[in-house]
Amino acid sequence: MPQLLQRTAAVPVADRLDIRPLTPRIGAEIHGVDLAHFDDAMIAGIRAALLRHKVVFFRNQTLTTAQHIAFARAFGELEIHPATPKDQAVPEVLRIEHGPNSRGRENNWHSDVTWREKPSLGSILRAIEVPDVGGDTLFADMAAAYDLLSPEMQRFVCGLTAVHDIARVFAKRLGKSVEELHQLYPPMEHPVVRTHPETGQRALYVNTGFTTHIKGLSDKESSWLLDHLYAQAANPEIQCRFRWEVGSLAFWDNRASQHLAASDYFPARRVMERVTIAGDRPYFDPAAG
Repeated sequence: MPQLLQRTAAVPVADRLDIRPLTPRIGAEIHGVDLAHFDDAMIAGIRAALLRHKVVFFRNQTLTTAQHIAFARAFGELEIHPATPKDQAVPEVLRIEHGPNSRGRENNWHSDVTWREKPSLGSILRAIEVPDVGGDTLFADMAAAYDLLSPEMQRFVCGLTAVHDIARVFAKRLGKSVEELHQLYPPMEHPVVRTHPETGQRALYVNTGFTTHIKGLSDKESSWLLDHLYAQAANPEIQCRFRWEVGSLAFWDNRASQHLAASDYFPARRVMERVTIAGDRPYFDPAAG
């Protein structure tokens, strides 16, 4: 029976969390914690750091799969990805494995599962096996991406709605037709700019993986505008980059960031396990932000 994650006696979180920002806008490493043993104060401190930095990283962790799941569950209900094998013993874990027979395909800017009615709050990704060099993950601050738009463009996009479709990525991967997938997961409409439910920040909420078009615009207008908005994530001044080691974890806020996994390590192996925390339905609050 795997050893389950245990709670420790409370220690002031300020005495325990050593938070080291990676860039001025996004990303921080948290040192001096053992995620296999947590309490409510540690969880509160990590959540606060996540809201501030949008993605937080941990190194030298030796979690079991059960401990990984338990740590993620401390932040909310977990979701199960349709790409998880049906006979897998622990359905909460999505294993992402690439190597000599499978080149990585996550090398585009995206937010996870935006094709859901209620996309995820965030994901916690754990490195199981990594190449000697390569396979980094990049993260972009999508609140900063919105802030850097011109005021006139901000006013325009705040009134728009985009359509998100699982079939763009997963029809082929899951071996299903578009019609079959749409019966299970119909295309969803979300605001182009969403209001963060905890911070009140506005963030761009369209991505190259799952967004198909913007409602109410012609195909040409929609394509041009989406390309313009997608390109905001490519600004290095709103990014951080994380080099993986075995035992590293990344915890990102899927409501305020996008990520890209560099597929530059083929044919070396890269094996990761992801546990995802369920979120709520995106909305735009014109009074916030």
